[in-house]
Amino acid sequence: MTVASGGSSVPQPYGGGHQSSNLGDILERVLDKGIVIAGDIQVNLLDIELLTIKLRLVVASLETAKSVGIDWWETDPWLNSNARTLERQDHDLELENRKLRDRIAELEARTEHPAVLERDRELERDRDR
Repeated sequence: MTVASGGSSVPQPYGGGHQSSNLGDILERVLDKGIVIAGDIQVNLLDIELLTIKLRLVVASLETAKSVGIDWWETDPWLNSNARTLERQDHDLELENRKLRDRIAELEARTEHPAVLERDRELERDRDR
């Protein structure tokens, strides 16, 4: 998509009378600054809200998005292999924590019931014989 005028091929600022720009220049400007398209759709029946849909579209370069605090792709396991590794490690830690909590609960139950503790000691002695 090229708009040609005169013989000048230097892009002019927006609003210039005779402007020559190509899709690459426009895309570069949009990605450099970013653009947000927002819209809400509401479905009402007799002043009762039945449905609300909020649509937000952000078009920007990764650098521009990061500078405004948008970086969800860094932690999305479908888009980042490091995120998959971290997710796996989190899952492993969760399992380990659950096992440790169960073990602590078991040990606390034994100390609360001396009869259970004594029975366990006798079982261990019988196994050792």
